[in-house]
Amino acid sequence: MDTFWGPDYAALRAEDPEIADVVAGELQRQRTGLQLIASENFTSPAVLAALGSTLTNKYAEGYPGRRYYGGCAEVDRAEELAVARAEELFGAAHANVQPHSGSAANMAAYAALVQPGDTVLAMDLPHGGHLTHGSKVNFSGKWFRTVGYRVRPDTELIDYDEVRELARAHRPALIICGATAYPRLIDFAAFRDIADEVGAYLMVDAAHFIGLVAGRAVPSPVPHADVVSCTTHKVLRGPRGGMILCREELAARIDKAVFPFTQGGPLMHAIAAKAVALREASLPAFQGYAHQVVRNSQALAAGLAAEGMRPVSGGTDTHLALVDLRDTGVTGCAAEERCDRARITLNKNAIPFDPEKPMTASGIRVGTAGATTQGMREAEMRQIAGLIATAVRADPATVAGAAVLRDVGTEVTELVRRFPAYPDGEMAG
Repeated sequence: MDTFWGPDYAALRAEDPEIADVVAGELQRQRTGLQLIASENFTSPAVLAALGSTLTNKYAEGYPGRRYYGGCAEVDRAEELAVARAEELFGAAHANVQPHSGSAANMAAYAALVQPGDTVLAMDLPHGGHLTHGSKVNFSGKWFRTVGYRVRPDTELIDYDEVRELARAHRPALIICGATAYPRLIDFAAFRDIADEVGAYLMVDAAHFIGLVAGRAVPSPVPHADVVSCTTHKVLRGPRGGMILCREELAARIDKAVFPFTQGGPLMHAIAAKAVALREASLPAFQGYAHQVVRNSQALAAGLAAEGMRPVSGGTDTHLALVDLRDTGVTGCAAEERCDRARITLNKNAIPFDPEKPMTASGIRVGTAGATTQGMREAEMRQIAGLIATAVRADPATVAGAAVLRDVGTEVTELVRRFPAYPDGEMAG
């Protein structure tokens, strides 16, 4: 561990051994298990280095050249690089890299585009949307009148006819497309047409797939949207954080909505890490990675289908697959727990028209961004599908089931040993 983390880990271990144990334990967990959470990935050592840098010491309210504190010359450079790289990578007129998270980016976008009480049309959470798209327990559902659109029951694809009908009926000020558990491509041009018809702003929440956009593996929402909100982790493989892209005429409104309306001082170490990740995403190798993420996702979905686990909508075009487990007789919650025992990390997830409560769920969500970063390809995805299916069907309450889960865990360990996350010595310094 000292070699892996260099002197910083040694200092942490000396100062706070309890937290040092947490860091070491999490590294061990990531190294010895399969990480299939669709919103997770492995950042590069360079991104981690920026995150752990002295830039965390600097307070820098405001924007480059317009700070409320002195001594910001170096952090100004970091933010300017991040902004320029984001604008170039995505072909955006303006980028704001200060949001602390995807939810913070969404809140700022709302603040820039609509007023409390306005009507917002967005995807229903049970059909793949996000909490910030109008959930009643979230600010978006408390401060705005939200109307949800759904997927079709026969195809489990977005019902664009319903979206248009709802837009005509409710005349929203803002239409949001984008989701956290929708495995298919979104027709941004169709949403743009609907938004124009009713005079609404169009916001694309690209948190999950912006890395695929960067890698030219899926179409870009930027030419169609007024505002694109996103995270910088997930497939983009940067630090946990948010970002907003927008049209030039909305730049000032977006910037003011981020600071001073919704946030104070930016996290300059995170912004520097975002700049590193954006540079990495601009390199040719990242395009190969992004396309492999999609191929792996499709292979994993097909493998699960062959194991009797139905992919929602019949498959995937992105980095994630949503899987209906009802034919197995196992709930999403139970599947998550069983897989966890076998060192496979994934999450339970509601499926469209789910008869179960959200914390039980009838499905699971799997993502391939992290496994692809480790170097796995289609053959490994087929193997992983078999491991998931075996784990899901193994009842840990029985002696035989518990033994099966141990055996799957052993096979998982052997697999990830061939494709290690953060190999020993990679970050020595």
